[in-house]
Amino acid sequence: MTYANAGVNARQIHDTHKLLARRLESTFATRKGKIGWPIFPIGHYAGLVDLGQGRVLSLHTDSVGTKVLVAQMMGKYDTIGIDCVAMCANDLICTGAEPFSFLDYIAMARSDHDIVEEVAIGLAKGAKEASMAIVGGETAIVPELLAENAKFDLVGFATGFCKKRDLILGDQVREDDVLVGVSSSGIHSNGLSLARRVLLKRYDLKETPSGLERSLGDELLEPTRIYVKPVMEIINEMDIHGLAHITGGGALLKLERVVGQAKLGADLDNLPEPPEIFQLIKRTGRIEDSEMYRTFNMGIGLVVVCPESEANRIIRTFRTHRQAAMRIGRVEKNQGIRINGKSLN
Repeated sequence: MTYANAGVNARQIHDTHKLLARRLESTFATRKGKIGWPIFPIGHYAGLVDLGQGRVLSLHTDSVGTKVLVAQMMGKYDTIGIDCVAMCANDLICTGAEPFSFLDYIAMARSDHDIVEEVAIGLAKGAKEASMAIVGGETAIVPELLAENAKFDLVGFATGFCKKRDLILGDQVREDDVLVGVSSSGIHSNGLSLARRVLLKRYDLKETPSGLERSLGDELLEPTRIYVKPVMEIINEMDIHGLAHITGGGALLKLERVVGQAKLGADLDNLPEPPEIFQLIKRTGRIEDSEMYRTFNMGIGLVVVCPESEANRIIRTFRTHRQAAMRIGRVEKNQGIRINGKSLN
């Protein structure tokens, strides 16, 4: 079983993104010489626009994907709002920006006050954890746009701010920089299409498979970890060369967005044992290791790229915030992402 077999072809999506970027970047010229002039091509973790006087606005939008279907099957909606905030905020911080505001968009097949209330609980909780203000949003009733078995969809939009001189884009990455991996809280909000396709053929969501300490549904609904507070601390106090949110199509390949800016690569030669949920997916679907690491975070939700001299301080800072962190590899001269010397590309 592969992610493509489950209906999500990461390579095709990548090609679509490139096509969109080429078309949409033609709009950059409309802001030339004005406030809002884009200062970086489409394709990093966030859109970046110049506000003048050395200031940059960082913007990002994302959804929780098919995790909403798991919430629907479980009848539990109070955590996916946290995921929605996390997917936006965690990407913004990868540019060095501090997230500050958030908007939500909820599309529903029919109006359901109880679902909206539960989703709002999670949105508020996530925003507080990320130190963001939710300043508005939209709720749309669009029955014809949603599949018969889908009640709603959830999308977020967030903004962040930093000084231009403080941007972290990966261009400062150097050979032999250390890769510090920060633990995830579980599957987060990616790879759910493959996870559902594999696991729900064998298990009920209310069932607790061997190796897990709670039901499969509760495990899959564990909210995405929000890394904002410790990251803001390290970028304000330490020398950080790059930040990579391990999410979306590509998973650990997302490191290329960072080290690729310096035309370098990375070898992950000290990855921890993946949490049980990933081992369960692998066993049940008989999925190859390379496919697992290209699809899921495998226990590492964020990677910090830094000089050797900063690694221990960074690890201690994350542990102070009760987030496990460890050295997982190094930046290398040869481009591409490798696990124990074997290419992941």
